[in-house]
Amino acid sequence: MSRPVRLFLVDDHPLVRDGLRARLASVPWITVVGEAGSAAEALELLDAAAPDLLLMDVGMKDMNGLELAARVLQRDRPPHIVMLSMYDNPEYVQQALQLGARGYVLKDAPAAEIVAAIEAAAAGGTFLSPAVSRRLFRKAEPRPLLTPRESEILAALGRGESSKQIARDLGLSVRTVDAHRQSIKRRLGIDSLPELIRYAVEHTRQI
Repeated sequence: MSRPVRLFLVDDHPLVRDGLRARLASVPWITVVGEAGSAAEALELLDAAAPDLLLMDVGMKDMNGLELAARVLQRDRPPHIVMLSMYDNPEYVQQALQLGARGYVLKDAPAAEIVAAIEAAAAGGTFLSPAVSRRLFRKAEPRPLLTPRESEILAALGRGESSKQIARDLGLSVRTVDAHRQSIKRRLGIDSLPELIRYAVEHTRQI
């Protein structure tokens, strides 16, 4: 790095903060300028610490890291943010990136990976742990192809219509609609009707 990076740690486990400080102590261009054990404490200390970058936990008790990131990034000239988590949940990762976080790293990642994330974020780039990237890639795989009729029925389920309503609207028998519904569940790998309806609601705009 061409200049030092002022780093602020946010994690509600003191042992985790101690471990991070120990991991980063050997990196000459990183200076830990402060730390907090909660989101509320971080918000109180940030102005005085004036960090370039926050390395923060996703799962905290008083306010999770995603909520804290949203509040920090609304400030004038906010620091960059790298999220630190035990979980490679794609939803958490996508929310963090949508909020404006510059990185998402797993807590069990090697020290070199955490340093790489800090370096990338400080330079205005983005870094994801390789395990996180793999999960996102798998989640981005295309849905199984449905027939036009199955797509119609899935869209109708997403609008909250019953099998009887769908049958009436499409000129089908209720038994035929139920057979299509079973076929859709098999294609999508879904076991229950509530799960199918939830899927339909989430994806109906894309059908």
